[in-house]
Amino acid sequence: MASRDRRTAPKPPPAPDTAPAPEGGPAAGDGVDQQLEAAILELLAGRAATSTICPSEAARAVGDAGWRDLMEPARRAARRLVDAGEVQITQGGSVVDPATAKGPIRIRKVR
Repeated sequence: MASRDRRTAPKPPPAPDTAPAPEGGPAAGDGVDQQLEAAILELLAGRAATSTICPSEAARAVGDAGWRDLMEPARRAARRLVDAGEVQITQGGSVVDPATAKGPIRIRKVR
């Protein structure tokens, strides 16, 4: 009987709504999307009208030590807020289409 090499058997990634809780933070699907949206809006409310924030700031506010696991959810939260007309996503100071933005982004209040 041949044994299967576990190193070559790929593991599928966890589904976004069932992902394990980041260490020190909430699990995806536990209202984290709403928490990230609220964190983005709160962070922007505390800044000058011309200021921007990085999605990592919202991820850190919600996820504590596990904030890195919340980076993509934070970017998605920003995209939802763009769709709602509440924020803009920028790269290099220019507003970009969130659906096609690649690389680092910033989030600002709608001007």
